[in-house]
Amino acid sequence: MNYGGRGIRDKKKLLNSSSKKLENKLGVFGIKLVLIVAIALVVGVSCLAFGSIQGIIESAPDIKSIDVSPDGFATKVYDNNGTEIQTLAYSGANRTYVTLDQIPEELQHAFVAIEDERFYEHNGIDVKGIVRAGAIAVSNGGLSQGASTITQQLLKNNVFNAYNETTVEKVKRKIQEQYLAVKLETVMSKNDILENYLNTINLGNGYYGVQAAAQGYFNKDVSELNLSECAVIASITKNPTGLNPITNPDKNRSRELQVLSNMLEQGYITQATYDEAIADDVYARLEGLDVATDGSSTYSYFVDEVIEQLTTDLMEQYGYTEKQATNMIYGGGLQIYTTQDSKMQEIADDTINDLSNWPRSTQFSINLSFAVKSGDGTYHYYNHNTMQTWFNQTRGDSSFSLTQSSEDRANELIKEYEDAMKGNDGTITNESIEFVVQPQVSFSLMEQSTGYVKVLVGGRGEKTGNRTLNRATDDVTRQPGSSIKPLVAYGPALDTGAITLATAIDDAPYYYSGSESKLVTNYDKSYRGIMTVREAITISENVPAVKVLTAITPQVGFNYLKSFGLSTLVSPSDAINGSHDVVQSLALGGMTKGVCNIDMTAAYAAIANGGTYTKPIYYTQVLDNEGNVIIDNSTPQTHRVLKETTSWLLTSALRSVVTNGTATAANISGQPACGKTGTTQNDTDKWFCGFTPYYSASIWVGYDDNSTTVNSVNHTRIWGKIMESINDYTNDPTGTYKEPEGITQAEVCNKSGKLPSDLCALDERGSTHITEYFSTDNVPKDTCDVHVRVTLCNESGLVAASGCPSTTSRILTVKDSATTTLGGDGAVNYTTADAQYSISRDQLTKICNLHSNSAAPTQKATDSSTEATSEASSKPSKQNNTSKSGSKQEQSTANNHVDDDDD
Repeated sequence: MNYGGRGIRDKKKLLNSSSKKLENKLGVFGIKLVLIVAIALVVGVSCLAFGSIQGIIESAPDIKSIDVSPDGFATKVYDNNGTEIQTLAYSGANRTYVTLDQIPEELQHAFVAIEDERFYEHNGIDVKGIVRAGAIAVSNGGLSQGASTITQQLLKNNVFNAYNETTVEKVKRKIQEQYLAVKLETVMSKNDILENYLNTINLGNGYYGVQAAAQGYFNKDVSELNLSECAVIASITKNPTGLNPITNPDKNRSRELQVLSNMLEQGYITQATYDEAIADDVYARLEGLDVATDGSSTYSYFVDEVIEQLTTDLMEQYGYTEKQATNMIYGGGLQIYTTQDSKMQEIADDTINDLSNWPRSTQFSINLSFAVKSGDGTYHYYNHNTMQTWFNQTRGDSSFSLTQSSEDRANELIKEYEDAMKGNDGTITNESIEFVVQPQVSFSLMEQSTGYVKVLVGGRGEKTGNRTLNRATDDVTRQPGSSIKPLVAYGPALDTGAITLATAIDDAPYYYSGSESKLVTNYDKSYRGIMTVREAITISENVPAVKVLTAITPQVGFNYLKSFGLSTLVSPSDAINGSHDVVQSLALGGMTKGVCNIDMTAAYAAIANGGTYTKPIYYTQVLDNEGNVIIDNSTPQTHRVLKETTSWLLTSALRSVVTNGTATAANISGQPACGKTGTTQNDTDKWFCGFTPYYSASIWVGYDDNSTTVNSVNHTRIWGKIMESINDYTNDPTGTYKEPEGITQAEVCNKSGKLPSDLCALDERGSTHITEYFSTDNVPKDTCDVHVRVTLCNESGLVAASGCPSTTSRILTVKDSATTTLGGDGAVNYTTADAQYSISRDQLTKICNLHSNSAAPTQKATDSSTEATSEASSKPSKQNNTSKSGSKQEQSTANNHVDDDDD
């Protein structure tokens, strides 16, 4: 370096030069400019950030308007003994709210220790936690620990929708979450925040909240959990699927140890308590548990119907829409107390699903649905009903059946149909195939004194879905056959005084009235002649029932059915394609729609209950999630259908059906059972509706597609087995049907229903004297005029004249129709079984003229008038037996639905 004088002078000169001064000034200015810009950017960004944050905060919900309490509580369904039988819940709603004092402190501390160790200290935001999480993120290169407090998590779960957030949305939500967390802790106590949090959190396996988790994982109330169980449940929160103690016990165990370690470090438990907890083999108690689907199982037929009934009641009583009612049921945390008796239900289910009660060969029906996506992108939908129609049309007849005995054959038919529907460019989507065991069954049982439904069986075989086809309710209607007779004909006629149990009716060829002829036939296509009403009910003859209904008029019978609670009746004003139910064939179950099982049970329960109808009750009380009663359904809705005397008389006749008639298989030990069978044309529907002094029940058996007879199933025996097992379970004392005031006994002739004459004891078949019960206001007063003494010519068979050389004196019954001269047409035997003991009114006027002195009869019928009618009091039928049939509508109904009962 040049440190001489010259060098120093040159240096000064350079420094004092104008160019150098300018350069220095520009440098200083640049530095200042950079600093100013940097400061401006920092201030600008800060202001922008502050403004953005301020805007985000201002757009946050008002702390006064938010509700951090969880919604969507599981509804619990209980049986009549208060035992829980079902949980109803939407996904995410399987929770039961519990207060903090019901939650063990160990469980509270377990969550605080693992989720928010400074929960009791911070003001909603854990600054230390945020710093620690940030430091770990920097050192590890990623976020491995969260810093959300319990307060923030509560807000996230119950206020914000954090599903499928974008990064921007997540940042916005986090800012608002922290802001509201601070605000929330100024208006809510720590205990309230913790209580809501513990009732909100997702704890895997479909369980939300600690009570649902305790019951689901350990089958105990949350208050009964021990420390290790508390740690298991607290371990789930971070990852409800990955830390599920059932599916991932090893991972949950690792987290459980961390929970216990944190509790020890934070002073919540002692070393001894810690050691005891980690030694507890808590996971052994979880073995064998299934992974739940939304915390709920398949509902029973009974629960299905409870949901239907409650939905309707909420809509009617509270004005809810159907959606609102459904939301209340599945997410309102209701407590529904039903009338179901679980043991009775088990008895019925077990008996009905006992394979020994059914045909040995396996049969099933095809239950099918699918969609076809066409080449143009449109969708078309098909099911087993359209399949039935297509095959019928393709084959030109109705021979195709959805009922099959081979799965291979069923799948071939399904493939044939699907191929035809999809064509060349279509594809099958959303296909559902189910094979339903056949024949099927429905059964319902109710307590007649209360109307409480105890048992509901909507079908046999495995129930695979919720709110599926329920054959015991109005989901399904079937023709009732002869089981309708006591309700539509005999009960109303007894009630109005048109008949007594002793009224004699001629079971003989008879035609529906009207413009078209239709013969009423019995099951075996034969006729038995004069019989009492009790006999007609006992052996289930058809002609007497039609005659009785005709006598009181179909409209009266229809009105009584309405009073009996049958909900499927069709009046003339509501006729469907011209078809209605005010017709003579209604006496045999010829109905437009048919009946449902529970309606028949309730109707027979009215007979058993002294003539008082009680509307079926499926649940007694509904409480909201705070325990307040919102519906009280325990009071029966009743009205009188029959007089007490009528009910008792009808019960007496129905008892004869079981002891001596078509339903002896329904007789049970321990209780006097009563009831009536019903079998429709071609044996496609079989019924037995009956009762004991305590319970009324109905059973139906048939094929869902109505395609096949069910002769091989003894349905009355199944009914009897169920009722006998239920009687053994209840251990009720042997009941009686208390005879009301107004009942009396009298001796009458069973061929006239009137007081016996001297001839009644001389009947060629033996004395026709019987003792029968009557209503005191309808006891017969007239004497038998059906029996007559007649002298017949042995050669001509006509009433003998004075010149007849050989005669016979006989005691016969006078009848309107000439049953002694009718033959058969090959299908129906028109001759009545009592023809040889009877004489027609017309025959009484025909005098033998084969002999020269036959100018006058040898005698007139003695001890009776030849003008006697053929039926006691003539009330059941005043029509000629060759009268023609009614309207075309009635004719069609009669053809399709006449009863052929032979049970």
